Amino acid sequence: MSQLTVQKIPVNGIGLCVHVAGPEQGQPIWLLHGFPECWHSWREQIPALAAAGYRVFAPEMRGYGQSSAPTEIADYALLTLCADVQQAMDHFGHEQVVMVGHDWGAVVAWHLALLEPERITRLITMSVPFAGRARRPVIEIMRELYAEHFNYIVYFQAPGVAERELNADIERTLRLFMQEQDVFLQQKPAGARLFDGMATPGSLPTWCGQEDLNLYIQTFAVHGFRGPLNWYRNFERNWQGTEFLKGKQVLQPTLFLIGDRDPVGVFEAHTLKRMPEWVPELEHHTLANCGHWIQNEQAQQVNAHMLAFLGKPRSLN
Repeated sequence: MSQLTVQKIPVNGIGLCVHVAGPEQGQPIWLLHGFPECWHSWREQIPALAAAGYRVFAPEMRGYGQSSAPTEIADYALLTLCADVQQAMDHFGHEQVVMVGHDWGAVVAWHLALLEPERITRLITMSVPFAGRARRPVIEIMRELYAEHFNYIVYFQAPGVAERELNADIERTLRLFMQEQDVFLQQKPAGARLFDGMATPGSLPTWCGQEDLNLYIQTFAVHGFRGPLNWYRNFERNWQGTEFLKGKQVLQPTLFLIGDRDPVGVFEAHTLKRMPEWVPELEHHTLANCGHWIQNEQAQQVNAHMLAFLGKPRSLN
């Protein structure tokens, strides 16, 4: 791991903990993690990017680890999450950056690209695609589709319910999320809990050793899962708040990576098909034998795709 410094900076009414590596004069590149992860999910990318001359910024997003975790659900609205990063870029004096995001971090990265078309010069997103603003809040559609069956996003909606399950044994929760058997596409009744019927894995996946797991456990031991779950409770607020972005395309050169066994690919199959209409300068790769935790499961491939993409000259179109 490239030498890291850790700074807690005041932004947008909170303290944001940011891990920084790479040469001070290098081009800034921001790495935004998803759920249920932390800055350490970029452990394989940070040294590779720093060695390539980039100045790497990997925040613990709002609600995670040493960053602040406000109490209100509305404090985790999408534009607020974007503002955290925008103000952090201001803090460090960044005029032009590369933005990278995985999972929920990808959602933030897509919207930052729309909000900051001049400042964000290139975009790299993983797992979660983009095809414009939905015609209505996604949670409405999910409630209709899963009225009779379990869906983890619908399950996450009621404040306090998922927290009780996930916080009860943080190590077990993380082992279940990171196991080979998928947690998210289970077939069970609507009233079930997330981990009902699932045995705790006896071993960790090859890409997550015990020391890595311990860092994730430390992250969630600070605030628990309440803040991260609140990201999921703002679909309607996010939809209302982004009306001004309706019809806007992502015009930056964009690299999108997804694993062929990522459950998001099933949920978002229609979005994946439509994405080229909304992202004209799109480079898209599907990685074989890869699940959701793409930057860890296939770290060498991800790094190679990222560095090759970043090394390409920008089109003049």
